[in-house]
Amino acid sequence: MRVIFAGPTLYGADFSDAGYEIRPPARQGDVYRAVVEGANVIGLIDGIYEHVPAIWHKEILFGLSQGVHMLGAASMGALRAAECAPFGMIGIGEIYEGFASNRLEDDSDVAQAHAPAEMAYLPLSEPLVNVRATISRCLDLHLVSREEHEALQAVARDTFFKERTYRQLARRAIGDVERSEEVVALLRQNTVNLKLQDARLLIEAVAKTPDQRFTPDREWTFQATDFWNAEFPGWR
Repeated sequence: MRVIFAGPTLYGADFSDAGYEIRPPARQGDVYRAVVEGANVIGLIDGIYEHVPAIWHKEILFGLSQGVHMLGAASMGALRAAECAPFGMIGIGEIYEGFASNRLEDDSDVAQAHAPAEMAYLPLSEPLVNVRATISRCLDLHLVSREEHEALQAVARDTFFKERTYRQLARRAIGDVERSEEVVALLRQNTVNLKLQDARLLIEAVAKTPDQRFTPDREWTFQATDFWNAEFPGWR
């Protein structure tokens, strides 16, 4: 069984395939349950973290200790892959490389407000990784000036992730109302969706990974703490 945890990153994209199952963004316990249910390959894209406990690193280590292929990309998956790579988790894509090289250092770089499951996790804000790339693309295409580019990048960096929309950024960065509306349209027309690009790569990798577990690396062993045993008493 192949399982992929995703939500707003895949909004509007069609990834229906009989070779894997897409589940909602992961929260604490979801990866553990997928492992004990028999998943052999797990791809992590999106996670929920604000109002519920986030996916636990220990769950990923548990999966690896059981021979489950663990892959991460795009959002929470890129973060966890960078953190768990020494234990065997596979990171994929540009955003993962950013975290792995410390060019990206904060989870706010990929944070994104979104609607609930009933609305298919409709994105309500823009993640900083996408915004930075989009603003830079507009500069490369000579659609914004160097001064506008610098102002937009600075505002994007300083804006709370839930408020980060192209309209808000343009209004705060550009004083002229008419020009700010022009820039909003340019940003939307030339959006670079790094998260979706990386998610596509992960899905392709998950689909190609053999649906069977591997022999775990014996250089490290999974240590069940008291907290782990309290959370998952039936794990053995």
